Amino acid sequence: MNKLCISLASGLLGLSVLTAANAAGPKPEDTAEYRQSVFTIIGWNFKPIGAMVKGEVPFDAAAVARHAQYIEMMSKALLEGFSKGSGPDAVKHTEAKPEIWTNWDQFNSKLNNFEQEATKLAEVAKGGDEGAIKAQFGKTAETCKACHKEFRTD
Repeated sequence: MNKLCISLASGLLGLSVLTAANAAGPKPEDTAEYRQSVFTIIGWNFKPIGAMVKGEVPFDAAAVARHAQYIEMMSKALLEGFSKGSGPDAVKHTEAKPEIWTNWDQFNSKLNNFEQEATKLAEVAKGGDEGAIKAQFGKTAETCKACHKEFRTD
């Protein structure tokens, strides 16, 4: 019986240590790496659509729809990558400006705008209408650029 109690107590202690470690949240470097990964995926999917919109490659409605779905999904994952303490004062390799955290409401608004336009892009892309896709891609790109101008170093 004592061995069972000791084993149970040991397991609960281990679980509480794990829970406490997770409650503390990820390290700033991990958060920055996460957000950089999300931006990489967005860029990876933005570029082919941009090339089609510019006429550099043939238009492929199915490919646009697929890429637009990934952009939409990643737009919803962005905010999580900007936790407090993950800015340039804590992380060496980041293009995020400190203004993100000092102007949080404005930044969050711009992220929300991008997410909304990315969602619209995914919806429009399902229809396959090249003209509508081009127009919505332009709107989505503008919301992306708006954030870069104020909150990203070059």
